[in-house]
Amino acid sequence: MAKEIKVPQISEGVDTATISEILVSKGDKIEEDQGIIAVETDKASTEIPATSAGTVKEIKVSEGDEVSVGDVILVLEEDDDDAEEEKKDKEYKEDKEESTEDKKKSKEEKKEKSEDKKEQKETKDEEKEEKTAEKSEEDKSSKKESSGDVYASPGVRRKARELDVDIQDIEGSGESGRITKKDVKEYKEGGQEKSTSKQLELPDFSQWGAVETKPLNSIKKTTAKNVLQSWQSIPHVFQFGEADISGIENYIKEHKKEVEKAGGKLTLTSILTKIAASALHKFPMFNASIDMEKEEMILKKYVNINIAVDTDDGLLVPVIKNADQKNIKDLSVEISEIAQKARDQELSKEDMEGGNFSISNLGGIGGTNFTPIVYHPQVAILGVSQAAIRPVYINDEFEPRTILPLSLSYDHRLIDGADGASFMNWIVKALENPYEALLS
Repeated sequence: MAKEIKVPQISEGVDTATISEILVSKGDKIEEDQGIIAVETDKASTEIPATSAGTVKEIKVSEGDEVSVGDVILVLEEDDDDAEEEKKDKEYKEDKEESTEDKKKSKEEKKEKSEDKKEQKETKDEEKEEKTAEKSEEDKSSKKESSGDVYASPGVRRKARELDVDIQDIEGSGESGRITKKDVKEYKEGGQEKSTSKQLELPDFSQWGAVETKPLNSIKKTTAKNVLQSWQSIPHVFQFGEADISGIENYIKEHKKEVEKAGGKLTLTSILTKIAASALHKFPMFNASIDMEKEEMILKKYVNINIAVDTDDGLLVPVIKNADQKNIKDLSVEISEIAQKARDQELSKEDMEGGNFSISNLGGIGGTNFTPIVYHPQVAILGVSQAAIRPVYINDEFEPRTILPLSLSYDHRLIDGADGASFMNWIVKALENPYEALLS
């Protein structure tokens, strides 16, 4: 019996990947959970396992192909014993379900007739409503061009309000650009993503000089898609702060050799990871996600922090799990190890999933401030820029102090400005006086 093995959900938020290696050949006998292909995404390289045992009858993909969830990888010829067992299970299930099928059938037919009548009535009501509104909307056509109004019947506007959708953002598919209920539903479900984020047409750059084109690698392609989605769906607010880290610098100098002996590197990032983990307990709203469909927030009881790592192929953001349960030495070792795995393209699926909050440290590169984009479905990210020595007025005189610029980006649907300022102030206080912050 032939069975198709398909591409599963690769990782959180990742639906496509590039095949880097085919691990089996036609005619091979494979076991369940045996790796059959290796794929690369913007997040990691990983193997896709077989969901059944059998003999490889046909391979449907090639190295270099870009595949999506649900694509067929290969076709297996299952062993006779396995096929017979599966057939028996299927027959048993069908016999069991058949006894209740007749009972359900009559009920379902009645329900379908009722739903059909309801749907027909709604369609007629909508058509009548839209025809009534169409004439007045046509009279407003000149006003629309100058004022930015949209063509939509009262029923369509009501539907947009019910789904918490800004009707100004929707492209109408009806006559003269009129918005229909179908347009509202498609926008809510993400079906209008291509039209609302359509690439503007590019000129022929070669008319002004020599050009070179290079394809985006899988990391760049997926990053571009993800940051666009995050930017379009999350209303960002940015909060800035500055911390005197002169004491932290002395701490790093005093303890760096101790951490190096343990196999890690004591950095500002590892200290900030520990501080942020404590902050997420004090400000649980920042350790949450928002579900607009259900109109609820999801507060997480665990603390997993993403650390942005710059690699030759692009930005990767692996996760430090249970950061609140580890000391600074352990965090330093783990961050050093996972950053190296990212640069060597050895991150696993597990290394990239489950993050609640992110830290992006560009201090080693330079810059006075930046505003990082929140990683969906998280609600906040901390940006760290390059520290500089400045004169600070202390005890009636100026002293040279190391000042660190910080930026906090957060989702305004869940986090208010006061919460953002309080969170940033706590981070600053913890960097300047950790003991006082932890007692506050």
